[in-house]
Amino acid sequence: MEPHSSKTLVVSILVSLSLSLAPCLALASTSCKFPAIFNFGDSNSDTGGLSAVFGQARSPHGESYFHHPAGRYCDGRLVIDFIANSLGLPFLSAYLDSVGSNFSHGANFATAGSTIRPQNTTLRQSGFSPISLDVQYNEFYDFHPRSQVARNRGGVFKQLMPKTQDFSRALYTFDIGQNDLTAGLFLNMSTTQVKAYVPDVLNQFKNIVKYIYSQGGRYFWIHNTGPIGCLPYVLDRLPVLAAQVDNAGCAIPYNKVAQFFNRGLKQAVVQLRKDLPLAAITYVDVYSAKYSLISQPEKHGFKEPVRACCGHGGKYNYNLHIGCGGKAKVHGKVKLVGKACQDPSLWVNWDGVHYTQAANKRVFDQIVDGSFSDPPIPLKRACHRQQAH
Repeated sequence: MEPHSSKTLVVSILVSLSLSLAPCLALASTSCKFPAIFNFGDSNSDTGGLSAVFGQARSPHGESYFHHPAGRYCDGRLVIDFIANSLGLPFLSAYLDSVGSNFSHGANFATAGSTIRPQNTTLRQSGFSPISLDVQYNEFYDFHPRSQVARNRGGVFKQLMPKTQDFSRALYTFDIGQNDLTAGLFLNMSTTQVKAYVPDVLNQFKNIVKYIYSQGGRYFWIHNTGPIGCLPYVLDRLPVLAAQVDNAGCAIPYNKVAQFFNRGLKQAVVQLRKDLPLAAITYVDVYSAKYSLISQPEKHGFKEPVRACCGHGGKYNYNLHIGCGGKAKVHGKVKLVGKACQDPSLWVNWDGVHYTQAANKRVFDQIVDGSFSDPPIPLKRACHRQQAH
């Protein structure tokens, strides 16, 4: 074949390929217009579930945005709030909250203290919620048909419930796993012992995603777990040797457990993509986004990366028995001792366990454009299936 003919053939093939791919690329560049969000998780995304069951998160929670407690363990908004807002949706009502809730644009099944794998303890014994991920799925499974029965009654019920088609067009978000790791660590398990049960935890996670898929869910946005070794409630309760602390002040062994979990979660997502061919599943590396705030606080506008803004005493301003908003007797009088810092916007950590609103906003700003996602797809285009890395 002549050189000129070869070049012509190559050009023709490239043109044909570009024309055949054009519709796919155009489709992938369009926004998805999710009509609803259904969220599953723990306190990192709980907008009022645990508060509705076990009592409202007390003041000063909510002070920076809502100006009163709003069911969130934070001084203001969570990452899930910023996700909803960016998609043009209202804040998610907690499924368990019977007062003033509106489920027309989705529901939040997350509760603080939740785990993927059910815990054999009560909330008061261990601090972990009985509303594990399987229970959250059962709530969703019940909500799906019953919401349509209510909607068909018309009137106000029609206004407060999602449309039938919204369940297949909604974004299903997950942020859970942190408590599965700390549950073992707080029982004095070694990091090796905790890692040993992670595969079982992830198998249970995969099952829930499959169940939701069987209910019509197609678009999944899955956060991995954050650097637990940087959190005051872990650093205070599970001290490590100086040689085991990194330059950011975080406990290396516990962060390695989180990284181990995240590698397994990413593999689980890869398998889910094979098992669920019609699903678009985005894995989001929240760990790296959060660790960036702690290891490079000045870059993100923070001054306090590890200590808790709202708390009482100790190296990390954290006390297991006197938390944020906690009171104690001082000279015979009950006084508020778990006070908030003067400017939470300069602190990464809010209460020893959770992030401040400012930190949540910075995490959201980092992940919304797909920079920390696999595949690297922006939030607004998470309904499009693309080749993962």
